[in-house]
Amino acid sequence: MGEAVRIAFADDIRSLQQDLLNMASVVEQMLHKSIEGLMKRDVSLAREAIDMDDIVDDYNISIENRCLRLLALQQPMARDLRTIAAALKVITDIERMGDYVVDIAKTAIKVADKPLFKPLVDIPRMADLVKKMLRETLEAFVSRDLALIEHMIHDDDLVDDLNRTLRDELIAYMQRDSEVIPQAVHLLLITRYLERLADHVTNVGERVYYMETGEMKELH
Repeated sequence: MGEAVRIAFADDIRSLQQDLLNMASVVEQMLHKSIEGLMKRDVSLAREAIDMDDIVDDYNISIENRCLRLLALQQPMARDLRTIAAALKVITDIERMGDYVVDIAKTAIKVADKPLFKPLVDIPRMADLVKKMLRETLEAFVSRDLALIEHMIHDDDLVDDLNRTLRDELIAYMQRDSEVIPQAVHLLLITRYLERLADHVTNVGERVYYMETGEMKELH
């Protein structure tokens, strides 16, 4: 590979990484809007989150095409090859995260017609942790700093703890008062979606670890 071609290829990789960051940023914004819509019972915010999923889908297609083009037109060395292969896997997880956020937003719309039977504390905490995990993992993708992956794993444990705590709390509410069951079931679904979002971030972390080391490591 000539020097000019090598420089152009490096630029393509950096541009690809930036698009991945942009895609993840859209998902983060969607999650913020969906949780705000839930907390404020604001249907318009939830619908904004749903509409933004089209942007995520467009990024998914665009980045996939760019990865395939780089593979077809260049002859990347092992490290760059792992970066492109990781990017193809990462966009699948980020796109799936967008789908789960849409599920959260749709559920927020379903409970918007009545006051919430309890103040929501742990759900926004879970959402904030998921957003932090996503930022840490994508920063690791760009900087190749595996210490950030360790931070993400710790945050995933916190998400799991909050999920268990909130699940037990909501079940206790339902046992005490049958009238809250419909809304509590929707809140349970949201906690499940948030837990699945965290799982997809750990999938991304596994790909980042592989990209840097050449070794697949189970992070869940």
